[in-house]
Amino acid sequence: MIRGLHHNAYRCRDSEETRKFYEDFLGLEFAHSLEVGETKTGRETSFLHTFYRMGDGSFLAFFEVPGSPFEFKPQHDYDLHIALEVDRATLLAMFEKGKAAGIETRGISDHGFIDSIYFRDPNGYVIELTAKRDNHDAAVEPALNDARAKLDSWQRRKKAMAAE
Repeated sequence: MIRGLHHNAYRCRDSEETRKFYEDFLGLEFAHSLEVGETKTGRETSFLHTFYRMGDGSFLAFFEVPGSPFEFKPQHDYDLHIALEVDRATLLAMFEKGKAAGIETRGISDHGFIDSIYFRDPNGYVIELTAKRDNHDAAVEPALNDARAKLDSWQRRKKAMAAE
């Protein structure tokens, strides 16, 4: 059984620029860096893997690979984003901090069971900060929220639209 997230990993343009956002702005601990010069298959490489610790002990991690092509293309918020949980006071404080720092900051979005704000990191990734509402646990309980029925209905309507 999967116990939880250890880390997720994304490419970054510049490790120091990325550190400034995740450690200095968001307040995550810069916990580890690993420089790799050879793959496990013996292929020569050169990259830096950095890790930022979150409150639950999991990490956000990044790879900087100079000279290796990677397309940092603009994404819609719903295409690719990292959502991190905070309390309501932190959500409000970070919203103001982002605006004051000149970082692209959007929100506060009401999702019914969470409220969210959004930033773009130096790599263009969307970082969402979410604060749970009092109804959160009930809202994400499959026995109470008809998640499966909603998915089935979506699939039927999608199939019908495709057939038109």
